[in-house]
Amino acid sequence: MCRACLRVPAPLVADYFCVSCRTPFLNRFPLDFSGRCALCRAGFRGFDAAYCFGAYDGVLRDLIHLLKYSRIRTLAGPLAEYLIAAYPREERFDAIVPMPLHWRRYWRRGFNQSALLARQLGRRCGIPVLGAVRRSRATPPQAGLANAKRRVNVMGAFAPARGRSVKGLRILLVDDVMTTGATASSCAGALKRAGASYVAVLTLARADRRLR
Repeated sequence: MCRACLRVPAPLVADYFCVSCRTPFLNRFPLDFSGRCALCRAGFRGFDAAYCFGAYDGVLRDLIHLLKYSRIRTLAGPLAEYLIAAYPREERFDAIVPMPLHWRRYWRRGFNQSALLARQLGRRCGIPVLGAVRRSRATPPQAGLANAKRRVNVMGAFAPARGRSVKGLRILLVDDVMTTGATASSCAGALKRAGASYVAVLTLARADRRLR
């Protein structure tokens, strides 16, 4: 990738965001008086906050696919720059936790792209990276599933990793893409059950469904 292409992705922009999960909306109608969306009000989010750099579209989507599916691991460094741009500097975190892959998917791909990104971010921010959660069962792909079915699909899919205590820690959960947030919610819930006091999610991109 040339430097010109790496300069193309831009931050996600919207007039209306949920204050908790940062989902973008076309208007204020889905938000309550405090600025929270229906899913956050109903308690379907396992995480406390969510941040991302841009929309899962265009060049940013292409870059993520080159890392994830074409196995161009050297892109982890440039992509981590987008994570740093979206990093919530007003927050304090004790550890960064990468979204885990099930061992079968890890074996097929040969690496975990979220772990590569987490290590880059941890090195640059001076925060330790912990493999504190594991994928306890394989799940079918989330693509094409409605919101409710996505939540059911990943229910109970994560468990705390043995020998990795997160009790009382403020955790930053790192992944490449957030779509509905169901996977991040399930993983964050496992970290909370293991004793984490706070879990925020940071992704490179998120699906922007305002025009769908």
